[in-house]
Amino acid sequence: MPFELDVRVWGALLSACRIHGNIKLAEEVSKKIQRLGPEGTDNFLLLSNIYSTGSRLNDAANVRVVQKDQGFKKSLGCSWVEISGTVHAFVDGDRSHPLSAKIYDKLDEILVEMKKMGYQADIGFVFQDVGEEEKERSFLYHNEKLPIAFAILSLSASKPIFGTKNLRVCADCHAAIKLISKITN
Repeated sequence: MPFELDVRVWGALLSACRIHGNIKLAEEVSKKIQRLGPEGTDNFLLLSNIYSTGSRLNDAANVRVVQKDQGFKKSLGCSWVEISGTVHAFVDGDRSHPLSAKIYDKLDEILVEMKKMGYQADIGFVFQDVGEEEKERSFLYHNEKLPIAFAILSLSASKPIFGTKNLRVCADCHAAIKLISKITN
């Protein structure tokens, strides 16, 4: 190659390994990333998720131990939306916003409509040892959905919603956002 591959390129390949379920290549790519130096927790989390999806829960747990031993902490997911010149931030299950009760009520209304359209939470990436209902509940109030519900409450129907997020959008939220767009036009 005419240039040296950096952590971002290897991270993209690691992400592709998750999509295609290629654990063997993911392990090789992860070693390459680790040799290049620490770049945060995303690659640890990705490898852990690849192992978990492949039913290698012990390996997933070991990745988390290594991550912790190396001093990395899991990044807290956060989403932002700007309404009338003010930026509003949300994290999973956040209830600190002054309009929190209305936001959750609106999100519950939207979820009822989504379920009428066939929505089911994609719980495939919940790796805690909890029941199906608890897994689904953990997805309902993800930080991606909260600012959307807030924006729907705050903006006229004709206004587009522009949100920002610090981490990648999970598959469930991606599917949910597409349905929310259909529901709200």
